[in-house]
Amino acid sequence: MTSAGRFAPSPSGELHVGNLRTAILAWLFARSTGRKFLVRVEDLDRARSGAEAVQLRDLEAVGVTWDAAVVRQTDRLGLYNEAIDRLAADGRTYECFCTRREIQEAPSAPHAPQGAYPGTCRDLSHAEREIRRASRPAAIRLRADVREWVVEDQLRGHYKGVVDDFVLRRNDGVTAYNLAVVVDDAAQGIDQVVRGDDLLPSTPRQAYLATLLGLVVPEYAHVPLVVNHDGARLAKRDGAVTLGDLAAVGIPAERVRNLLLESLGLPAGPLQYAVAAFNPEELPREAWVWKTPAAEMPSG
Repeated sequence: MTSAGRFAPSPSGELHVGNLRTAILAWLFARSTGRKFLVRVEDLDRARSGAEAVQLRDLEAVGVTWDAAVVRQTDRLGLYNEAIDRLAADGRTYECFCTRREIQEAPSAPHAPQGAYPGTCRDLSHAEREIRRASRPAAIRLRADVREWVVEDQLRGHYKGVVDDFVLRRNDGVTAYNLAVVVDDAAQGIDQVVRGDDLLPSTPRQAYLATLLGLVVPEYAHVPLVVNHDGARLAKRDGAVTLGDLAAVGIPAERVRNLLLESLGLPAGPLQYAVAAFNPEELPREAWVWKTPAAEMPSG
């Protein structure tokens, strides 16, 4: 299978300039290494009507192109169920009946990393599970046999993170992100994952799960986020941060693209011209502060 990179937005609303910057970076990483580039819509949980079409339009507006039909997670439920069934057959899963509040209030397991699931339901007896099933549906958790896992990140280097008995399927029947992303990447031949560095802490869980399923662990590059003037992750409440809002105040998509390229130390213009100048080693390692530029003045 041909190797590929990808961008995988959730269709919960319009992409903001931080999302677009990450998409451009993912595209540049893939193109500069001779990989295909794919787009996957992660619509298992949060999908707003019409958002997908707007997101795809905005990606094209800044020059991000892809090499195959867009894939949607809601069309891939069989793959997720198959993966969970394989883990269950290996004794790698168990039912969990804990609420979020119960997990937050439970004492940590001895020697468990901070923030890890304490294992409350790990060793329930058959009778105890039957009692709990009568009161609430169960989530399915991974029965992990490690507490930490190490990944190598192209920008962040050697990263060790927590691995606990994380959720594979929620108690409402929805496949959890950590499982879906691993299965999707492997099924699509994605061996390069470029995404925001806010997702780095979940990466050891995903790499560990990939090894349990006998799948290739991708190359990772977690890129800095775009933040507001307070240093917080950029959000819609920060003003004109989407292509639609920026166009409404006189800032076209081409100018936004050029600003994003400039923030990366790359030449303005169509993205293909930036490929030759792209060098991951020279990328900024700090978050970039977004400042809405002045509107372009009409000529004449």
